[in-house]
Order: sequence, then structure tokens, then C-alpha cells
Amino acid sequence: MSTTRHELLHAFDLLLAPERFKDYGPNGLQVEGRTTVRKIVSGVTASRALIEAAIHAEADAIFVHHGLFWRGQDGRVTGWMKQRLSLLLGDDVSLFAYHLPLDAHPELGNNAQLGLKLGLVAHAGSTGRFGEQEIGFLGARDNGESFASAKALAAHVEKALGKSVVLLDTAHRPIRNIAWCTGGAQGYFEAAIAAGADAFITGEISEPQAHYAREMGVAFLACGHHATERYGAPAVAAHVAAQLGLAHQFIDIDNPA
Repeated sequence: MSTTRHELLHAFDLLLAPERFKDYGPNGLQVEGRTTVRKIVSGVTASRALIEAAIHAEADAIFVHHGLFWRGQDGRVTGWMKQRLSLLLGDDVSLFAYHLPLDAHPELGNNAQLGLKLGLVAHAGSTGRFGEQEIGFLGARDNGESFASAKALAAHVEKALGKSVVLLDTAHRPIRNIAWCTGGAQGYFEAAIAAGADAFITGEISEPQAHYAREMGVAFLACGHHATERYGAPAVAAHVAAQLGLAHQFIDIDNPA
């Protein structure tokens, strides 16, 4: 079966509602490819490796979290930008990218899917969200139990994600109320503390967060930007592909970050 590029864009926009968000770059169709779409490849970032793999997989469209264009970047088409665009335009493949809308979707987004992966459930209503534009999730284990310590939580996350975790913990107490926000959301840590979190899970850590963790007694877990954001894109793309009767393939390009 097939659909049109316009119908595919409409399905993504209807699901993710990008108009609700003030974002760092354009959401939606970033590079226009062929009109007819039969197969979607999803991935985390529109890297050259992903584009080459998608072309090899005979994709008509690529769906990612990190697209090619960001606010304030150099607008010249040289170097890596030329290489990526040449591949897309040369093979007439469309690129769809959704940033904050993909983080925020309550069932299929990066935060929701990371919660599922880790066995975490957000609290009901507004108490289950925090931070700018309410992107962050706040909740607890789906079995109702606490983690004995932040170290136990870190071990659980490492096993689930298959990646080592950077842990800052000085309180050494049980962890019940857990906040999480995927990727480079270390700037949400203060909001997580204010929301009452015992621990905060994200992808990266910057210099200030170590001090906040030590001074406020709230554990901070940096689990990898890519490692925390490889679940939303395939969930959304698979959902839309099934809705429209399209083929879908997730291609995970390894990234240590």
C-alpha cells in the first residue's frame, strides 16, 4: 500500500500537534522527496549514516527526532550539510523531523516510551508533568514500590538501556518520586527538584547539575542522550505506518553520547 507525502505529513501533524510548541527548529517536513510513500525508516538523528541506510532499505521517507535545521545555525550548505542534503535530494527521499512534540506525546513520545522501558508511570493530570512547556514527566514505579536507593535505580536503568549511567547522589535514601526528561534536558533539573522529585533521569549532565544534586539531596542520573531518545521515533513512525498501511523499519545508528 502507499500514501502521499502530504497525507503522511498530515498524519504526523495530527498526532504530534507541533503548533502547540515553541521549538528550536522547524517541525514537520524538512526535506521534500517523492510524492508517493510506501516505506518509512525511523531513526534518532538525520545523520549521513542513517540517510545512507534508509536509502539502502529503499525508504521513501525518513522520520527522526533530530532533523537538519536548528535555530541560529549557519545557513550555508557546505560540508556535512551538503553531504546529507545531496543524499536526500539525489534519491528523492523526504525527511520528517519532530523535536519537542516527539518528546512530549503522552503515549508514543520519547518520555512516555522511556517510562515504559524503565517501568515508570507518570502521575495523573498536571502533577505528572513539569518544566518548560510541561515536557518533563513525574511519576513512580509501575509496581508501586520504591527503589532502595539511587544506586539501585541506576543499576535498574543500566540494565534496561544497556548503557552505563553517571550518578550523582549524596542523600543515600529510598527513591519513590522520579522525574525524567530525555536527551539534553539537564536544564530541567531545578524544575524537577521544585516538583518534588527524589531523582531525575535525563541524557546529559552539565557542570551546574552536580552542585544542585549535592546541595539539594536529589539524585541525578545522566543516561546518554541517544540512549534515552531511541524509543519515541520508532513508536510514532510504526503507529502512523500501521494507520496508513505503510511499511516501517527502525534503524538505530549507534552513538555513545
